[in-house]
Amino acid sequence: MTDRAYVIAGSEATGGAGIQADLKAFQELGVYGMGTITCIVSFDPGNGWGHRFVPVAPNVIADQIEAATACHDLDVVKIGMLGTPDTIDVVAEALRRQPWRHVVLDPVLICKGQEAGAALDTDKALTAQILPLATVITPNHFEARTLAGMERIDSVDDLVEAARRIRELGPEHVVVKGGTELPGPDAVDVYFDGEEVTVLSAPKIGEERVSGAGCTFAAAITAELAKGAEVGAAVATAKAMVREGIERRLTTHAPFASVVPVAPRG
Repeated sequence: MTDRAYVIAGSEATGGAGIQADLKAFQELGVYGMGTITCIVSFDPGNGWGHRFVPVAPNVIADQIEAATACHDLDVVKIGMLGTPDTIDVVAEALRRQPWRHVVLDPVLICKGQEAGAALDTDKALTAQILPLATVITPNHFEARTLAGMERIDSVDDLVEAARRIRELGPEHVVVKGGTELPGPDAVDVYFDGEEVTVLSAPKIGEERVSGAGCTFAAAITAELAKGAEVGAAVATAKAMVREGIERRLTTHAPFASVVPVAPRG
């Protein structure tokens, strides 16, 4: 039987992030992917490459989820950008409708392109409704600081403390990504399963962020879980895949490069 993975996330028109990056990662790891689009994000080249954000109507999101889950027997799903409280309501209701072996949450906080008040409402709804349903969560430095209620995350010990605090919110497995944000020569992430902490460290590939790295990381975990991997092994594969993707990053006319999802060598 072909392994299958599902993603519910936003569309990003340049192909570097969002559901486009997710499905590429699935394909690279040998998993058949299908997805539901929650919103459309298009960068504005005439305005400093800022975000233009358009939500998909909740009933259209519900229709997509109904089609995907009726067509396929799915038990692993990645949740990416949701974008509005109405979208979160629809997705949370759909997730509760059936059992999931794993819900991998890439917790996109403060949706760019939204007014501050609307973004805050979205963050609160995500934390209240989606986060408790997640079995695996993959916050970046900013998201981890916000979810953990920490003013600063400056060290590996801080990453571990953030992971412990976030696990208390519900997810069984927490991966806090330090990325390029921590000082020092290495990009460090920590994985906490409730008992053991695993530190994943590798030399930084430059100091600039690469578009789609976070999406690809969570998607790779999802794909590996769909294939039957344990969470720790899936996280290690995801780390290797993102490093490979950053090394092969695609330079564009935008002021940022895009990750190229490639299955890790060896």
